[in-house]
Amino acid sequence: MKIDAFAHILPPHFYQKMLELEPTIPQKFPFIRIKSLVDLDERLNTWPDDNMKQVISFANINPEDFVGTDQAAKLADKGNKELAEIVKEHADKFEVGVGMLAMNNIPASLHILDKVKADPNLVGAQIFTRHLGKSIADPEFDPIFKKAAKLNLPLWLHPVFDQRKPDNNLVFSWEYELSQAMLQLVQSSIFKKYPHLKILVHHAGAMVPFFSGRIDHILDAEHAAMFKKFYVDTAILGNSPALQLAIDYYDIDHVLFGTDAPFAVMPAGANAIIVEAIDDLHLSNKDSQKIFSENYQQLVN
Repeated sequence: MKIDAFAHILPPHFYQKMLELEPTIPQKFPFIRIKSLVDLDERLNTWPDDNMKQVISFANINPEDFVGTDQAAKLADKGNKELAEIVKEHADKFEVGVGMLAMNNIPASLHILDKVKADPNLVGAQIFTRHLGKSIADPEFDPIFKKAAKLNLPLWLHPVFDQRKPDNNLVFSWEYELSQAMLQLVQSSIFKKYPHLKILVHHAGAMVPFFSGRIDHILDAEHAAMFKKFYVDTAILGNSPALQLAIDYYDIDHVLFGTDAPFAVMPAGANAIIVEAIDDLHLSNKDSQKIFSENYQQLVN
């Protein structure tokens, strides 16, 4: 059984509530206008692989960007409960859900992490490259990393646009934002402060493997080595040589099967393309099994 460690969903009740608060969400975020993202029946009816289960996290419509502290925390909490119920009702399709936080309310988010830890249908929490106009490495968010490390809860790092920039685009911007966030976390010595912290980065670690030479020559050896503490997924829409580069850099034990479903390839995502790209690497059965399932188990246990 393959485990897709980085797939997305917008639970219907949560999404409807967000639409009530901001009816223009589909126009502001056109990439979310995918039926299988918001329609659970469509999601199940177009399931791409009977030998695959998904770890589902929220698409990046974050309550903190639309409402105040108390309401954001309540929306995140209700959203997490809905997500957990979806996982429970469809355990043959969904492995587990990834919790949502309200980063404009750190005390409430710390409490949410406790709830996630106690819920068998949830694991970890999703964070973004920027929150509230600040880098995820801003000291304001440090309590989240401290708590996640203490609870042994992994964090899923997803990109968002930096709204200061006029030329944001889906081709390159998110890869830069991921790379920059990783650099800022490394420069904050996050893994030195919290040695057992686990962070799964989307899109195969973005630019980092390709520019590893620059990292090694510009940063000191201690901080350069910290980049290899990240876990990464395979969600780059194919490209076997790039996947091999990620494996060579992060090591086989830190690369997880992930597809970014249901984005990119209609109606259900890029599962087939990414599986083919991994198969084309001609890995040993042992290494393939690590990518497709065992590394995920290592991440969450």
